[in-house]
Amino acid sequence: MNGGEAASAAPSTHEPPEGASTTVTWNGAEYAATARWLVLRKDEKPTAEIFSVAYVASAGEERPVTFVFNGGPGASSAYLHVGALGPQRVDVPGDGTMPAPPPRLVPNEDSWLAFTDLVFVDPVGTGFSRMIEKEGGDKGGESDPDPNAYFGTDRDLAAMAEFIGRWLSENGRWSSPVLLAGESYGGYRVGRLTRVLQESAEIGIAGSILISPALEFASLAVGALGGGDYDVVPWVDVLPTMVLAAHHHGRSRAFGPGTPPAEVRREAEEFATGEYAVFLTRGASMPAEERERVMQRLADLLGLTPAFVTRVAGRVRVAQFTRELLRDEGKVVGRYDATVTTTDPFPDRDVFTGGDPTLTGIGPVFTAGVNRVLRSEIGVDTDREYKLLNVEVVTAWKNDAAGVYLQPIPGATDDFRYGMALNPHTRAFITHGRHDLQTPYFATDRLCNLMRLDPGTAERLTVHHFEGGHMFYAWTESRREFTAAIARFVTEATSS
Repeated sequence: MNGGEAASAAPSTHEPPEGASTTVTWNGAEYAATARWLVLRKDEKPTAEIFSVAYVASAGEERPVTFVFNGGPGASSAYLHVGALGPQRVDVPGDGTMPAPPPRLVPNEDSWLAFTDLVFVDPVGTGFSRMIEKEGGDKGGESDPDPNAYFGTDRDLAAMAEFIGRWLSENGRWSSPVLLAGESYGGYRVGRLTRVLQESAEIGIAGSILISPALEFASLAVGALGGGDYDVVPWVDVLPTMVLAAHHHGRSRAFGPGTPPAEVRREAEEFATGEYAVFLTRGASMPAEERERVMQRLADLLGLTPAFVTRVAGRVRVAQFTRELLRDEGKVVGRYDATVTTTDPFPDRDVFTGGDPTLTGIGPVFTAGVNRVLRSEIGVDTDREYKLLNVEVVTAWKNDAAGVYLQPIPGATDDFRYGMALNPHTRAFITHGRHDLQTPYFATDRLCNLMRLDPGTAERLTVHHFEGGHMFYAWTESRREFTAAIARFVTEATSS
C-alpha cells in the first residue's frame, strides 16, 4: 500500500473536550472519579461525543463494572448518579418529596460502590453529550451531521453498545463482569441491550437491572399516558396503583384506614384481572345491573364518585385520577409518585395545566446536584449546559424498526427473553415503585407471567418492588432495601 492510500484510509481524528479526574473517598476507601467524553464514529468519522462519569476502585480488573442509564429518552444519568447509586447524593427528606433549593450533597451510605464500579452514561443530547459539528462550524454542506442521528430506538442501542465496548477496551476491563442498570426508558434500553450487546457487540452480560422499566410502550402509552376505548390490558395494568394511591390518601371506600397495603394490593389485582377485565372486554354485552355493580366497586376502590366513574365508562385516565382524587382539597397527586401532592394552580380550568410535583418539581434539585458534583467536586471545566432532561430528544425520537405508518415502538420483552436464553449465566432484576402511575408495577408482573420461562431461566430472574414512586430511591427505607437487594443480586450474578 502506498502512502497516499494509507493516508486516505486513516480515520478522521477529533479531540473531544478535556475531561477531569480526581480521587473520592467513600466508606473509608478511595476511588478514581473520571469524567470524560468518548468519541463515537460512523465510517471511521467522528460523529458524537458521549459524556460519562466513572467511579473505579483499585481492586483490579476483575471487579464488576456496571453501566448506568436513565430514561426519557432524553434524560441524563444524573437521577441515578446523585439520587441513588453514586458516592454522593442529593439530601432529600426521604418520603418522596424534594428539598428546598439549593440542595445539599451528602455522602451516600447506600452507594453501589460497595460491590461494583460504576459508569454513568449520558446518551447523545443529554448531559454534556453532543453531536460533533463539521470543522469550522460551517452549515448547509452535504457533510453536515444530522442533529438527530442518534435519536432512534435501534440507533441508540448501537451507540450504547459501541460506547460500552470502547470503554472496556480503553480501560482494560475485558476481564470484568459487566452489568447494566437502567431506569424508565433506560430500563427499556437495558432490556433490549440484554440481547443486542451479547448478539451484535459480542459482550457478555453478567446481570441486567431494570428499574421502573417501560417494557412495552404499545400498552403503556394507552394506560398511563393516554387512554383508549377499545383496549383492555393498559387499564388493568394501572388500576392496582390507583387503588394503592387512593388508600394511601385515605380516600378508598373499600378499605379501612388500617388495612395493610399488601391486602389492598392483593384485592386490587384480583379485581383488575377479574371482574374489571371482564367488564372492559364485554362492554355493552354485559347486563346493565352487572355493569353498575362493577362500576360501583371501581368507584369505591378509587375513592371517586360513582357519577364520575360512570361518566368515563369505567376508564379513568391517569391525568383524570391525579386531579380528581383530592380535588376537594385543591390538590393534585403526582404521576411519578402518587403519594406526593401539589397545589392545583388553576383549579377552575377543565384540565390540569400545572407541573407534575414528581418530575417537573425535582428538575432544579437534580440539576444543581449534578452540576456541583461535576464542576466543583470532580473539576469538569466546560461552558456546555448540562441537560438533565432534553425535550428535543423526546420529540425527535423515532422508531427505527417501523415498516408501516405509525407502527408502535417495539417492546423490550422479546429481546430480554432472547438475551436471557442466549446466555444461561445472565441474571436479571426488575423492580418498580408501587406508587408509580407512569410505569405501573403490575404491567411488569403481568408480562413476566406471560413470558413462559423455563424453570432454569425463571430462577435467574428476580422481580421485587418497593414502596415509593418512579424514583422510589427517594424514600430512605426503599433506597436502603434496594441497595441491599442489588448487593445480593450482584454477588449471585458474578459468583460463577
